[in-house]
Amino acid sequence: MNKLLKRILKLIKQIFQQFSYNEQSTIPSSNRPLETPAIIPPIPTFAPQWQNGLILVCSQCTVEQFSDSYHRVSSSTTASEELQKWLKSRLKFDRLWGKYRVVSSSCLGVCLKERVAVVLYHDAVGQQCFIISPQNECEILYSYIKKMDQLSQK
Repeated sequence: MNKLLKRILKLIKQIFQQFSYNEQSTIPSSNRPLETPAIIPPIPTFAPQWQNGLILVCSQCTVEQFSDSYHRVSSSTTASEELQKWLKSRLKFDRLWGKYRVVSSSCLGVCLKERVAVVLYHDAVGQQCFIISPQNECEILYSYIKKMDQLSQK
């Protein structure tokens, strides 16, 4: 009987804590009492698919098509999308896919005509931001990715 009462009391306490959290989350922070710390519920986490680096390509920068012979032209894709596809295929070819991930982002806040904003992030090196011409500077951008990979291996 004692064990049952203890369990009931524990459940009641948890219910009151949850109710207290829900009540506090609706009260503006300036009106909350200082002596009651807010309880933060856990959020599920996951292990990312990339090991070391992330490459963000702005999807809003340009809608112009690749027009040189180096890149495949598709009537339904933008220059940003083509740049992403090209980067993914190069990373896969060099067996770097998995260490790096190419992700489309919304506006990065840098909008120059006929250019695409790209952010390279690497755990060991940090981040670098580029504004590239997708028609002419893909290889240069990729050389930075390779350089980041080499620096991380040292």
